[in-house]
Amino acid sequence: MPRPIRFIPGWKHILLFAAPIAIALGALAAAYLYATSANAAPTTQNAPTNAALEVPPQPGLLVHVVGAVANPGLYRVPRGGRVYDAIAAAGGLSPDADLAKLPNLAGRLKDGEQVKVAFAKTTSGATVARTNLNTATLDELEAIPGFSEAFAQDVIDYRTNFGGFQNTRELVDILGMSEAEYVIARRYLTL
Repeated sequence: MPRPIRFIPGWKHILLFAAPIAIALGALAAAYLYATSANAAPTTQNAPTNAALEVPPQPGLLVHVVGAVANPGLYRVPRGGRVYDAIAAAGGLSPDADLAKLPNLAGRLKDGEQVKVAFAKTTSGATVARTNLNTATLDELEAIPGFSEAFAQDVIDYRTNFGGFQNTRELVDILGMSEAEYVIARRYLTL
């Protein structure tokens, strides 16, 4: 005849205290695992945007630098900053800046101010017309010195496939324009 299994005497009292403790420990372990896996989730990266339209983070003054600078656009400078700081943030003066008509470099900046840097005039007295590398048509690109019809088409193809240029130097680095042609063409280009 089989014998029934007998538990420890008073096992119901032990179970009454041990079960809630075991459930609480399991809940704590699950919460810990959930928190650590949420922190380890990979961050998503945003698609590249147009640097000229991208607004920098909040602290400081927001100024708009235009004209004969290396990278015109919106920049944040520290409060109390000078016009010199804004031009430096835009990459400095371009080679075709008119040094006789610079804004007051020591002037204090105000939030929302636009800093304009004049272009130098050519020997004939006309200003150099600039073509936007990211929006120009095929005919406009062909008019730039150093651009052939095929190279202008390469520029449009690159712009279409890769979302535009971040810097005019990419003409040399990516599309293979010669240094001599680039030195001449960069005076006629902007982004």
